[in-house]
Amino acid sequence: MKRVLSFLKPYKLPIGVAYTLTLIELATELLLPFFLGMMINEGVLNKDIGTIVMWGSIMIGLAFAAFFAGIINSFYASHTSYGFGYDLREKLFKKVQEFSFQNLNQYPTSVLMTRFTNDVRQMQNTIFMGLRIMVKAPLIVLGGVMMAFIVNAKLALIFLITVPLLIFFLLWVLKRASRLFRSVQQRVDNVNRVMQENLAGMRLIKAFLRRNHEESRFMKANKDLASETRYTFRFVEASMPVLLFVMNLSLISILWFGNNQVVAGDSSVGDIVAIVNYALRVSMAISMFTFIILAFSRAKASATRLGEVLDVDIDLHESDDAEADAIVRHGKIDVKDVSFAYSTQETNVLQDISFSVKAGDSVALIGATGAGKTSLFQLMPRLYDVNSGVISIDDRAITSYTLDHLRRAIGYVPQNPLLFSGSVFDNIAWGKENATKEEVTQAAKDAQIHETIIELPDAYETKIGQKGVNLSGGQKQRLSIARALIRRPKILMLDDCTSALDLETESNLLAAIESYHCTNLMITQKVTTAMDADRILLMDHGQILANGTHQELLKESALYRKIVESQFGKEYIHAN
Repeated sequence: MKRVLSFLKPYKLPIGVAYTLTLIELATELLLPFFLGMMINEGVLNKDIGTIVMWGSIMIGLAFAAFFAGIINSFYASHTSYGFGYDLREKLFKKVQEFSFQNLNQYPTSVLMTRFTNDVRQMQNTIFMGLRIMVKAPLIVLGGVMMAFIVNAKLALIFLITVPLLIFFLLWVLKRASRLFRSVQQRVDNVNRVMQENLAGMRLIKAFLRRNHEESRFMKANKDLASETRYTFRFVEASMPVLLFVMNLSLISILWFGNNQVVAGDSSVGDIVAIVNYALRVSMAISMFTFIILAFSRAKASATRLGEVLDVDIDLHESDDAEADAIVRHGKIDVKDVSFAYSTQETNVLQDISFSVKAGDSVALIGATGAGKTSLFQLMPRLYDVNSGVISIDDRAITSYTLDHLRRAIGYVPQNPLLFSGSVFDNIAWGKENATKEEVTQAAKDAQIHETIIELPDAYETKIGQKGVNLSGGQKQRLSIARALIRRPKILMLDDCTSALDLETESNLLAAIESYHCTNLMITQKVTTAMDADRILLMDHGQILANGTHQELLKESALYRKIVESQFGKEYIHAN
């Protein structure tokens, strides 16, 4: 909670103004019953119209002062709460941008979305309530009891029994409600996750007729959320009748003993009216505690979840000896004794990987699914850090480069192309800041997508649907490749991103890439693509089993021959 509330520091002045105005409202509420008692004792009982008008005018003036103080207080409370939310979301976004892939694995997208939206909103609402009623309610209770003692100490003793009892009860409710609301927020995460997966895979769900299955998944998640929320709110709301019951008992006691005092001549009617008013105000303030507890419990749960994101230890940092002026100039790659395991797994997905690639060479990685090819690719731009071993580029360990310089030198095309909402031009230019129209066009031509683009309704200004839903698989792959080529990278990494291309288009693409004079690493399942590379790395179970040209591997590797045979037939093997 303290970590998140630290974002209120820039708003000390508005908070100070809001609390000052709250104190004005508070003073007015506490003085009005006192003046009402004075008006009854001095004016009404004595039938003195002048005194009644005087005290009445004072009370009306105080009411107007409280009214304007409340309006201005609401303005500052809103300013503070929304400014706080803005700053908090900005900090959260920057923090998430720093996440490594390991960190992102800990927090799924649905969880982060809930924390960016629902949790931040809960904190905003609580900040607003805190500046409006959260502080005023307990002060009304305290001030009301004190003023009651000033008016009539004997009757006010009733408050010393009821108020402490209610405070201890509310603290217990608060402690238990905080745990319950934390569980509710987890159920919200689960509903968001199911919804996100459903919407993302809607086409697949329809194709496989899995609507009923998905509906049952959502119904279960939604039912769990509803059940947990219902139980939590029932628990919190159940505190209201308890509070009102105790306060009504105290009110009855005040009227009973007050009547006895008036009859005995130990007190006046005005004093009893004032005490009753204070009891009513204290009762109303304590009844507001239910809503305060509700808001504070949810805010506490949300603050804990937000603090977890803000305090995440980023496990990928620039090395202390990283040189800001070190730039990848050629693209030579050396991988020596590299092993790697994901944080969620105990076994290595890569084991003692070693190979070298000359600058400007093309290398194809081929092997069964799960062999570790993509994991190896993700180590090059330091999306993950190796567990052991060293990866060097241009005879320098990649940790000696700043992340900016290292990643600017690499054009990475992932296995599953991701396009952003916007135009075709924007998606290609996304790969390079301030890219010109000529650069975008040239990258599109080299990626063999230019002819397709100009046939679109608005050519390069054609809007792409979310994740490129209005494009084919091959078109999305080629746009992703164009986005990488526009960077003019020293190292180009293609992660099985030509799988949807026909042989002619793929051949033209690889020929165009040669003009970039970059080191080209490509994961592929096509032997026809791999055989044109300068060298082929055959991977299996996280290890490199063979390293050589197409002809060399045909002679030396039984596994490679088996792969070739599956695509070309036995006749090809016998002929070569």
